[in-house]
Amino acid sequence: MGNLIYVIGIGEDGAGGLTPDSLSKVNHSEVLLGGERQLNFFSGYTGEKIVLQGGLKPFAEKLEEVWRERRTVVLASGDPLFYGIAGYLVRKFGPEHVEVIPHYSSVQLAFARLGDSWQDAELISLHGRPLQGLAQRIDGKHKVALLTDGSNTPGVIAAYLREFGMTEYEAFVCERLGGAEELCRFWTLEEMERGSFAALNVVILRRMPGTSIPLRRGFAYPDGEFEQRKPEKGLITKREVRALVLSELNLSEDAVVWDIGSGSGAVAAECARIARLGKVYALEKGAENLPNMEANRRKFRADFQIIHAKAPLGLAELPDPDAVFIGGSGGELADIIATAAARLRPEGRIVVGAITVETLHGSMEALRTAGLAPEVTMLQASRGKPILGMTRFDGMNPVYVISGRKG
Repeated sequence: MGNLIYVIGIGEDGAGGLTPDSLSKVNHSEVLLGGERQLNFFSGYTGEKIVLQGGLKPFAEKLEEVWRERRTVVLASGDPLFYGIAGYLVRKFGPEHVEVIPHYSSVQLAFARLGDSWQDAELISLHGRPLQGLAQRIDGKHKVALLTDGSNTPGVIAAYLREFGMTEYEAFVCERLGGAEELCRFWTLEEMERGSFAALNVVILRRMPGTSIPLRRGFAYPDGEFEQRKPEKGLITKREVRALVLSELNLSEDAVVWDIGSGSGAVAAECARIARLGKVYALEKGAENLPNMEANRRKFRADFQIIHAKAPLGLAELPDPDAVFIGGSGGELADIIATAAARLRPEGRIVVGAITVETLHGSMEALRTAGLAPEVTMLQASRGKPILGMTRFDGMNPVYVISGRKG
């Protein structure tokens, strides 16, 4: 076998599901590493068994001790390169020292049981990962495959989807795939929320034919689609301004965003849909605005985190941001900008929306003090209004959009 680490995928059918070549590599090895469940398939193994426990680092350290001197095989569930251990081992030990022999992945088997193609499905692992943010990741997708764990169970997933009104999906749950007690069947979300399932399962969501959902494309949605305080005005960043703000924030898919003085949560909702793999935190000091923020969070399927706090309080516990939007400062503008600038990641941006020259001046001074060269755009838009069968323009108040980028 030489100085190769063999990473062999194995299914619930155990040793009987391995090819003769893979089984030979296991039987002729001197050290067999893997999870307890995988190792139990080889009760008669005469070499040393090492159980994967305590995380990847101690496991890799143990592997480092044995693989150069002894014939070594690592057992992993399914396809070890699909949310598995093999990618980590290849990066650590080098591709010249690791050979991966995959088995069927759980997702591949689940779609085979469903009888549907999976090259066009959204594949998401919730194993050891937070459920937060799933709504914007799957909104509009026709097919989704979810890898679950003991916290993110099918029942928890169903309750989450119903919270965001994602009832256009039916669920196909596969338990103990490839094993003697395999069970695959369809569930409605209501049934799935109440159901009980084996620990090893895969959930496939498929949009039901004929279901209608709000199709949201692009960004800068009309103001009227957002829940907001009425008859008061000014607690939502207007559509035209929002478009410029989102452009200035320059968000990546995995960005961490702070929306400070969130008001209705319109900017936070749009940021969450753009940074669908990231995290968005919306801070708002006014308790009366929180219900609208929550309503927009659900309506737009934008799972941002609402924080009731007056900035800069409430920022210390948040992860460092890639982008910060300040729509309201509660008189703490300089401190907020200083705090945000100190925490901003490289190439990150701070964007401020201002309607007064005092806020404009204060923003530019605070950005300069923080070492971020400010740029400003004055946006004055007019909207067409009907009048006697014709159209006139109704001017909106000017808004200053100030931005600064960290080098």
